[in-house]
Amino acid sequence: DVQLQASGGGLVQAGGSLRLSCAASGFSLQESVIGWFRQAPGKEREGVSCISSSDDIPYYMDPVKGRFTISRDNAKKTVYLQMNSLKPEDTAVYYCAADFRGSTWYCDFQDYEFWGQGTLVTVSS
Repeated sequence: DVQLQASGGGLVQAGGSLRLSCAASGFSLQESVIGWFRQAPGKEREGVSCISSSDDIPYYMDPVKGRFTISRDNAKKTVYLQMNSLKPEDTAVYYCAADFRGSTWYCDFQDYEFWGQGTLVTVSS
């Protein structure tokens, strides 16, 4: 069975840091694009960051550029989202998602097949 397990959320003060983890099993992480998404209360889900399957090329949405870093450890079958300089507007449930796309240097926020459960990030002001 394909599983994605997100963890690492919590309560942090503005300016603080958290590292989210997404543990994958049941599919080839190496050949999959991985995305992190978030959904704030009363808002639609939005893409935050994704990482390509080839050469681990990252992509970030403008609100998190320079503050968030996505990375993957294929040996541990885990993808990380390091979040620094957190702001209250980063408060949301964060989800990781995976899509098998073979070898590609490109990622986007469309058509992800597999989703993990969310992990709540709360940033206090």
